[in-house]
Amino acid sequence: MKINWFKYAAPMNFYSLSGKLIPLFWVAAIALTLIGLYLGFFTTPNELGNGMKEYYKIIYVHVATVWMAMWLYGMMVFWALIGLIFNTRLSYMMASATAITGTLMTFAGLVTGAIWGKTSWGTWWDWDPRMTTYLILFFVYIGYISLQASIDDTRRSDKASAFLSVVGLAIVPVIYYSINCPDPDQCASLHQESSFKGVESNILKGMLITTLGFWMYSFAVIMMRTRNVILKREQKTSWVSKLKEVS
Repeated sequence: MKINWFKYAAPMNFYSLSGKLIPLFWVAAIALTLIGLYLGFFTTPNELGNGMKEYYKIIYVHVATVWMAMWLYGMMVFWALIGLIFNTRLSYMMASATAITGTLMTFAGLVTGAIWGKTSWGTWWDWDPRMTTYLILFFVYIGYISLQASIDDTRRSDKASAFLSVVGLAIVPVIYYSINCPDPDQCASLHQESSFKGVESNILKGMLITTLGFWMYSFAVIMMRTRNVILKREQKTSWVSKLKEVS
């Protein structure tokens, strides 16, 4: 059976589909996150060979939130570009919903990173390239949300914030380069290089499964927020007035 995916570009059809998918994503998010954290906290050593004690286990949350923050920014730009190119209302709504989740993930990454930094490096914050560029990503997210909120006309705010997100996309490869710099003398950083080399199998397994759980969580909450945006923007349409949840 051939499925016409393009019909779900209409807010009405997406609203119906997402209502069925959200519970599935929530179940997957909770199950995967619990499994990942269990593997991370109960099947891994309490102390690593390089002197890192039990506090290192915060990486299961830290790594997941940081990866999600950058991935979600890419998704936000993707939906913004689709909106700019094809002038689709749903794309702008998806970008708007993604921005909020991305901001929360970025903030969580900053907080967990600060806790890890205090225990391992003796400082809550250091203006090294990795942390500074990641902080800039947080401010770009905030700028996107603030710009949308400051313009009353929905069409204008969608396009203005979309252009801002595209410009801000440059920070994502900068963040990656700052931690994986080929010449450490050019970009010295307290932060470890992002590499799976030498990572104990259970640690890696727990990290990846937790990240997958956070990924499912992102799908769930973004769809929920998109549905709320749809109801707000489509409130005067006949199909919204017929919905049980708004009647």
